[in-house]
Order: sequence, then C-alpha cells, then structure tokens
Amino acid sequence: MRLLIFIGSMSCGGAERVSANLANYWAAKGWEITIVSLYPQSLDFYELHPAVKRIALELTDVSANALVGLWQNISRVIALRRMLRQIQPDIALGMMTTANVLMALAAWGLPNLRTIAAEHNHPPQLPLGFFWETLRRHTYGFLNAVTALTSEGESWLKSNTNAQRVLVIPNAVTWPLSGQEPRISPSALYQSERKLLLSVGRLDAQKKFDWLIEAFSNLADGHRDWDLVILGEGPLRTTLEGQVRDLGLELRILLPGRAGNMAEWYESADLYVMSSRFEGFPMTLVEAMAYGLAAISFDCDTGPRDIIRHELDGLLVPPGDVTELTADLDRLMSDALTRQRFAERAVEVRERFSMEKVAGMWEKLFEEILPEQK
Repeated sequence: MRLLIFIGSMSCGGAERVSANLANYWAAKGWEITIVSLYPQSLDFYELHPAVKRIALELTDVSANALVGLWQNISRVIALRRMLRQIQPDIALGMMTTANVLMALAAWGLPNLRTIAAEHNHPPQLPLGFFWETLRRHTYGFLNAVTALTSEGESWLKSNTNAQRVLVIPNAVTWPLSGQEPRISPSALYQSERKLLLSVGRLDAQKKFDWLIEAFSNLADGHRDWDLVILGEGPLRTTLEGQVRDLGLELRILLPGRAGNMAEWYESADLYVMSSRFEGFPMTLVEAMAYGLAAISFDCDTGPRDIIRHELDGLLVPPGDVTELTADLDRLMSDALTRQRFAERAVEVRERFSMEKVAGMWEKLFEEILPEQK
C-alpha cells in the first residue's frame, strides 16, 4: 500500500500526533508512507519511523489581502497536485479541514487515486469563515470518504457538506508512549510525597485553563498536599501566569511548558482533569486513562463523553460549570479509594481504542474504496 498523509504541519498537536502514530504503525507493516506538510520540517515534534518519507512544501506565507491569499492557496493546490502525480499513492489522506480542502482540489480528476478527509474537531465549534466553509461544503463531495471522530461530527458533516460517504473512526491510543525532547522531569518540579493534579493542552481559549485555575484555587487551602501542573505552550501563557500570580499560587500551580516525556508525567500524576470548551477526540485524555489515571472532564462537544464512562472510570461535568468542576475535583482529591476504583477501569481504553482496532477500521475503509485490482 502506498499512502500519502497531507497535513498543515507536524508540530505538537492532537491531529499531528495521530498522523505520526498511524504513519509509524503502517510503516512498520511495510507500507510506503509519505507525510506531506505545508509548514517546514524544522517545526516537527513527533518522531517518525525511519521508513516514513517526509516532505515539506514550505508554502506558509501570510497573505496581505484576499487576492494574495487566493493566489497562495492556488499555489498550494498546484504544488500538492504535482506531489500526488510524482508519488502516485493508492490513497491520499488529509488531516484537518484546510488540508482536506486543498487535497480535494489537488486530487480532482487524478486517475486511480482514492482520497479521504479526516476531521479532527467538531466543525460547528470551530467555524473557519465563509470562504473555507463554502469550500468544505462543496469540495468534500470530490472525496471518496470523510471521517469524523464522533457521531455528532458525523451527523454535522452529513447535513452540512456534499460528502458522498461519512463514517466515524476515533483516534487510537499508543501505549506505552515513547519519550522525546523536550524532557521536563516531574521530580525536578515537585516533591514525590505531594499529590499531582495534571492537565495537558495548548494554552489557548479552547482549553479554558483559566476555569481550571479558578477551580483549583477554590480547593487549594483544603488540599494543601495537592499541586496542579498544566503542561503545554500557547498564546495565553502570560495571561494564565498572571492569573496564578494574582491568586498567590505560584508554588502550587505550575506551567512548565511543553513536554516530550509525557509517560513520566502520566505515571507521576494522581488525577487527570480536562477543562476544555470543546474538543474533537482528546488524545491526552485517552493517554492519561491508558496510564491508569481517573479523569474528570467537562462534558463538552465532543469527545470526552465517548471516552469517559461516567462514574465508572471518571466523571463528566456539565459544560462550563466551574462550581460543579470544583465539587467533583474536591470529591476525587479527597477520596483515594474512588480514584483507584476509577483508575482500574480507566486502563480499558488501551483495548477500547487500541492502535490495532482503530487502524483496522482505517484499513477496512481503504479496502472498500480501492479499485478491485488493488
């Protein structure tokens, strides 16, 4: 099988991690895998199997106006089409909306090529503007299939695009995780006898870490043996650091940055929490549970409710309800037995979302859309 994966970049992020995991899995099976990105390879974060071919188009200039932007996107389509002709993959798989649209245009009319688009967020929660929304609506009809991470995403795509075929394929969890740079040692930041509440994600508006910081601040005096660590990087770092400083919790709430040794952090933590306003299918939540962590998350659109089984391996909190988040955190931070009971069932995500099972769903789709002679 010759498979091309097209994505904006391979920097640190959920879709990028999924792309790397799938590419590595299939490369290990002997498939010819090529990852093509718009952004330069110097931004890559995840390690790839030595057999994965990596190509960066480096077509990421910021457009000064709409006309320049149109020409830049035409240039991207032309460059990608040239790459598709050169590599001649059996299947081209796009990752995330803009890459999907560009790929649909670039692949149009190419003989024997089968194309699939993968959505990695719940589309109505992340509107892209009239231009890209219009292109998504119409170009998805050029593709052989479109995948969503959840049933809600599937329903939206069926109702709001011309996609011929839409189906749900969740993200797979890789366990155990391999480590890479940058490494941040848990033991260097907090004492092992203390309890660790862990959260991971980009420091941006979607993740609502300000809500999490507010909730923890309400509990800090009553749980003096607990600290909160938020791993990640992003545009709201200064704002969040200011919030922590204003609360006088600089020694209890830590934002050490982006870590490549996530396994060490999951193994060190006592509880995992997600405070997002919306999600697609959050990889960090699945990974944390695979490492045996009880989890608490807002029941946001979408993803957490497909991963956490309420009162079985974690807790789902009404979306945006900081008071209830505080109460549920208080409950599990106070109750080691319930944390342990949830943790014992949380590890079942290793099987529920195993790479073998999820990759098998992809492979079944590939078989169904490929011509019979393939």
